[in-house]
Parts: sequence; structure tokens; C-alpha cells
Amino acid sequence: MNCHPLLCRLTLGFWLLGGLVARGDEPPEPQRLRSDPPVIESSWDDLLEGVRTAEDWERHRQVLRRRYLELIRDAHKPEKPALDVQIHEDVDVEGRYRRLYISYQVEADERAHAYLGIPARVEGPFPAIVALHGTTAQGTKQTVGLDGNPDKAFLDHLCRRGYVVIAPEHFVSGERIPLEGPYDTAGFYARHPDWTAVGKFTFEHSIAIDVLQTRPEVDPQRIGAMGHSLGGHGTWYLAAYDERIRASVCNCGGSFLRHNPNVEAWSRDRWYVYLKPIREQLLRGELPPIDVHEIIALIAPRAFLDVSALNDGVPLTQRQRVLMLMKIADVYELLGQAQNFAFFVHGRGHSVPHESRELIYGFLDAHLKPAEATQTRLVK
Repeated sequence: MNCHPLLCRLTLGFWLLGGLVARGDEPPEPQRLRSDPPVIESSWDDLLEGVRTAEDWERHRQVLRRRYLELIRDAHKPEKPALDVQIHEDVDVEGRYRRLYISYQVEADERAHAYLGIPARVEGPFPAIVALHGTTAQGTKQTVGLDGNPDKAFLDHLCRRGYVVIAPEHFVSGERIPLEGPYDTAGFYARHPDWTAVGKFTFEHSIAIDVLQTRPEVDPQRIGAMGHSLGGHGTWYLAAYDERIRASVCNCGGSFLRHNPNVEAWSRDRWYVYLKPIREQLLRGELPPIDVHEIIALIAPRAFLDVSALNDGVPLTQRQRVLMLMKIADVYELLGQAQNFAFFVHGRGHSVPHESRELIYGFLDAHLKPAEATQTRLVK
């Protein structure tokens, strides 16, 4: 019986391949030659374009800070009112710490609420943390471990480690859920059409630092910040804005503007609108003159850790995050403070798994506690 030509060729190919396998033959080994490491170049290199010295960086930093404040429309924030802190609840938690539910003024006619945890049975003053929650229905109740995912009960975890912790409710959650629903910013923009939601929450988180500094238990020179998701990028916005933050950690914070197919999410036309004034610009395909790598770099040389997942969002965008962080590391190197910057990338998605929590809390300990708190010792 005659064989179709194509079938005959395929049969012959399989027969020859089978012969190679049967004889133990293998493809030739690739030729690999010794070489020096190539320079890694990326679009994030513009962070240090024209910058060669620490003095160059300081001049460039002033430009970046101006652009950052313009992005969040900081010029349109209100005057800070008197705090007028009130305590609404005072609870002992297992003898380990006191948990206060407090409120304080953030605008002349607006009060914010927060939980404040204060360690017990240990002499202060203590390091302190501003702990920021994500976009969750539980709001800051999750941060204190009263509801939601206990992996994100940052106040409870950190108070047990010897920190004073303030966990403020985001301005469109908790006691201030607007009529339109949780995390809807329409009412905010009706009151403040020239400001931004990012400017608002950063302003309020800075006031949370003011509250911490009223407490005699707090060491004002050892204040940090950390948060997850919405609270993650809230952390870098705050640390770039307020230099009283000495160490900060972003866990699974938002993405950047460039290389982001969903960039309009930073200025969407509904629900939670971060940066409303730049929407038309983004729709034209144009980006503002500052991006996330430049905002985070404003934190240098103060301590900063970024924790993220390659499988959190668009994979290619998240891989760009690694290149972005490598360039931020160069800023810390330039300033002689490489030990103050770190990043950790995992595959656990949008979460705060055990290994991330251990790293986050250890990083804060290393930068906010005395050296003996993290020092190892030989066995006697």
C-alpha cells in the first residue's frame, strides 16, 4: 500500500528520533562562555538621569517633590484644625495592650476615627506605627483583629511586639461611609473639587502622626508606617509626604502609571477616584510628569520596604515593578544608605502571608527598635 508523502516523512522523522533516544544520543551542549554581567537598562533609568552625586540628587529631589505635591493638589488642602482628641472606648486586650477607640478633627467640620493600641507592662517610650487598611468592608476593624482576615490585623500583631499603633479609618469608610456607599468619593469631590482623594488621605494620615505625638508613650523619633493594598500605596504616599516617618512598608500597593494597561484606574470616572484632575490627560494617552518610582524615591534615605506578588494583577506590569525597585535601590546606594531599602517579591497574590508578615515586622524592628532588640548572641 502506498504511503502519503507527508505521512511518510512524519513516520521517518519519528523513526529517526526513536533511534536517537534508543542509542542514548543527546543534542549538543550549548556553548557558554565566561562574561562580565551586562548593564541592566530600563525605562526607570530616568530616575537618576543627569544625577551623579548626592548634591545632584538633592536638587533633583526638590523638583520631584514639587511635582508630587502638584499631582495630589496639596495646595488645595485645608488648614489643620485643633486635634480635639476624644476617647470613646478603652479596652484591655489580654493584658498585653490597651485598645482605645478615638476620634479627632481633620477638618473644621469633620472628625476622623481610629483605633489606638498601647502596649502594657513594658516601660516606654515606644516606637509607633501608622497602620493603614485596604479597601475592605471591615475597614480598620480588620486592622485591629475584630473582623475580617486576621492576617491583616496589624495593630494587634504590632502592639504585641511593643509598638504603639494608630489605625485610622479611611475617609470614606467606617464612621464616614458616604450616602453613595463605602469608598465612593463623589461627595468628597463635591466639597473639594480642586483637591484629590490621594491628597485627602495623605493629609489625614499625617494628622494621625500628630495624634501619636500627643501620647507620652510614643518616641517621636521612632515613628513608622505600613499598610496593605490601598493602605500599601497610602504608606508610600505618606512617607514621601511627611519626613516624620522613619521607616515604612508597602504590602501589595498599587501599580505605577507607565507600562500599566489599567492606568485609568488611578482616575476612574466612578466609585473611588484617586486623582480626578488627571483623567483627561490619561485618556489622551499622556502621563503626569511624576511616577511611582519617583514618589517612593522621595523617601530616601529613610527606610523603605516594598512587598509584592508577581501574580497580583497584570503579570508583565508586576515584573516591571522589579526593574523599578532596582532603580530606586540605586538612589539609596548613591546616598550611602543601601541598608535602608529592600524589596521582597513572592507568588502568593494579593495577600499578607506568614513570610511577608515576618519580614515586614522584622524590617520595622530593625529600623525602629534599639539595636539590642534584633541583635543575635553566641551560646554561652
